[in-house]
Amino acid sequence: MSRPHAFIRPDTWLFLRLPNETFRLIEIKLNTIIDVGKLGSFPSNLLVGRPYYHTYEILEKQDGEQYSRLRIVPQAELNAEAGLDEPVAPEESRGEPSPPGGNGVPDSFDLLAEDGTVLMKNNRLTIDDASRQQLSQTEIEELKKSAGGKEIIEKILANHAGLAEKTAFSKAKYTLRKHKKYLKRFSALPMDLGNLIDHIIDKEAPRIMEMREESLGLVGAWSHAHFSGIDQVDTNEEGRKVGGGRWLTVDDTGGLVVAGLAERMNILFPPTARDINDSPEPAPHESNEQGLQTNGDAKVAKPNSHRDFAIPSSTNSITLLHPAVQPNVSLLKYFGYDTSNPYLPPEEMEHPLHTHLKPLTWLQLLHPSEDPTYTEPEQASEETMAGWKSSKRGTYFKKRRRWERCKTIVDETREGGFDGLVIASHMEPVTILKHTVPLVRGGGHVVMYSPTIEPLVKVMDFYSKERRTAYIQHLARDEIPDEDDFPVDPRLLLATSVQTSRIRDWQVLPGRTHPLMTSRGGAEGFIFTARRVIPIEGGVEARGNFNAKKRKLVTSEEATTAASPAPVNALIDSVKEATEVKE
Repeated sequence: MSRPHAFIRPDTWLFLRLPNETFRLIEIKLNTIIDVGKLGSFPSNLLVGRPYYHTYEILEKQDGEQYSRLRIVPQAELNAEAGLDEPVAPEESRGEPSPPGGNGVPDSFDLLAEDGTVLMKNNRLTIDDASRQQLSQTEIEELKKSAGGKEIIEKILANHAGLAEKTAFSKAKYTLRKHKKYLKRFSALPMDLGNLIDHIIDKEAPRIMEMREESLGLVGAWSHAHFSGIDQVDTNEEGRKVGGGRWLTVDDTGGLVVAGLAERMNILFPPTARDINDSPEPAPHESNEQGLQTNGDAKVAKPNSHRDFAIPSSTNSITLLHPAVQPNVSLLKYFGYDTSNPYLPPEEMEHPLHTHLKPLTWLQLLHPSEDPTYTEPEQASEETMAGWKSSKRGTYFKKRRRWERCKTIVDETREGGFDGLVIASHMEPVTILKHTVPLVRGGGHVVMYSPTIEPLVKVMDFYSKERRTAYIQHLARDEIPDEDDFPVDPRLLLATSVQTSRIRDWQVLPGRTHPLMTSRGGAEGFIFTARRVIPIEGGVEARGNFNAKKRKLVTSEEATTAASPAPVNALIDSVKEATEVKE
């Protein structure tokens, strides 16, 4: 499934980047009016089918037209307005002296050639004052009513007394500022995680635990989330499912972490019409006893069959643990996932998250028998259902489908064997790790995000080498470790570490390179990473390397002769010979 980012489609969300660099989140609905504040409004149909990442300009209404039209601004026009395509001045015109002082004398800070001509001037002595603009505010307001944005900018530039004194960079900044103020332009950007995070960080950062794009990238990279193919679930010696691209998640960021994992697993965006048309013909289906058709790892229900239900996918799945009745994944609606009804009928399921995202409450995980959804409803016979009304039969089959889905998810989760665990929650980390780490397979990845470092340092201490040694010593003495000292099993995680990453915006110009002082502050964001290991049971027997080289066998007499010292007389004779030679 490819991203639907080629062009704008109806019933999708996107961002409009306004001239003041702010984002406006809108939903494209057919036959509606899109209001862009001071820039005006236009019909939504004018954006449908047009490409992303282009700059659009709202044109003035023509005579007899009810709404404004849109124009795609060419890139060459944008570069020319920013001064990026200005031709280089010829050699004979570079020797003109700069007039910054008003007397034709070059300033001492200008860049001069060998003959004394000015190659590059500066604006050290430039007076930037509002009085140098000859047009009054009243005249500018009158121009807004009668002229377009370009005409207003041209007249403002023509009536500026000190425009010639500005440097090329200062003049480009001034012109660009006027373009942002008087031109009705915006850029259409697709709905992706980077733009969504930038929008929420400016509006309501606590909603996503102040998680930045670089932090989400670290979480996805260390979790090792990826597309794992189809029907690749293995079973261990105990018959439990292991692997297959299954991740366990605790997400209190409104679904941002789930979206990050789903993007890496290629299940975040719904399939487009092009994807459906280009997909190969499916293999013939095989029917089972329940009247279901199997297609890979998912099961598709036959039309008009109330007995059928969509079984959650067994591969490339995200199991979401949450404390409420329904999980808070409101951000997933921007990617086409219907969060209001996760139990849609199979024929209405278009988004892959309807089968690949598995919500699960803490009550269902720890005490499933106490949850009424996990309890099987009473099964009615065919004769009894024949006397029911259609609404009652629909309610009955809906309960059966909800119970079957809940039981499948709960049983599969309690078996464990997940490829990784990703946590971003306000809950106490130790209480989460105590029940979720044992569900991860050996070699699996454990990742936890926190806005501050203190909770992660505490987790590092619980899984430290010293606590692991003390825990093993307690077990060797057949003692039960105290839960206050050992709230978690320190043997289950190795290679624990805490890291952070923060990207800052910089202005990079010749002689003016510095970080932008207007960047937003807030939490830095820290990531805890570890690897799941399976502790060995019983004693550990260590052996050295076996040397296969055969040694020469010697007799006892040879060994005694070799070990005995040399005769004393022979040693004295050798000393005398050495002395005579020296003399």
